[in-house]
Amino acid sequence: MSHARALTSAVLLIAVAGALAACDGSQPLIKRVAKRTDPFPAADRPVASIVSSRWSNEEERDRLNEAGAVMDGARIKPGMTVADIGAGEGYYTIRLAARVGEDGRVLAEDIMPATRDALAERVARQRLENVSVRLGRPADPRLPANSFDRVLMVHMYHEIAQPYEFLWRMRPALRRDGLVVVVDADRSTQNHGTPPALLRCEFAAVGYRQVSFEKMPSAGGYLATFRPEGPRPAPAAIRPCRLATR
Repeated sequence: MSHARALTSAVLLIAVAGALAACDGSQPLIKRVAKRTDPFPAADRPVASIVSSRWSNEEERDRLNEAGAVMDGARIKPGMTVADIGAGEGYYTIRLAARVGEDGRVLAEDIMPATRDALAERVARQRLENVSVRLGRPADPRLPANSFDRVLMVHMYHEIAQPYEFLWRMRPALRRDGLVVVVDADRSTQNHGTPPALLRCEFAAVGYRQVSFEKMPSAGGYLATFRPEGPRPAPAAIRPCRLATR
């Protein structure tokens, strides 16, 4: 055997030995890439489960003038474009369509495909030409930018597991004088409500200012409105609220 061939064989033996040594379990053969960490902070509160797309009987709600009181409190007028987030079976969607009229638009959204489909059938059956129905995501309403005068969330805010990301992604959808309208009960989140101080703190953390707050027994709690103020903070700069146990 020539000297060159002997040298090549030795190199190959060393390489094979090295490979076998690496297979002894002492060293990982595949380097695992670390998972990307979520830039948004977690909410320091329990999250209520979605128990039903129907909050109460529609006829009973109408007898209390629930939708009328909420739309008046939110100053919803003909010609506006409104997003109904967590629309469910469409109690507000139908009445918003009548309020904004043929010159206005309503986007009804839900994260449950079956609920979305049932609402779409109802909208088609009632021939509501000014209503669109779409599927949202739990942490992203997926709303088009600079499109809405009002974003309505009725008895669903406490079901949002990632409120900071949700509110952050929602901000660009509001027009210059647009408002987010929240209707909820004044009780803990695990009991299907949101304490007003916690609601105000979570919105403020993402750069919203509370514009109004009023008790609204006919709607099962209160109505609060918010408006974006200043630049949208970077996700990593958002400081979570610590009010869950207070």
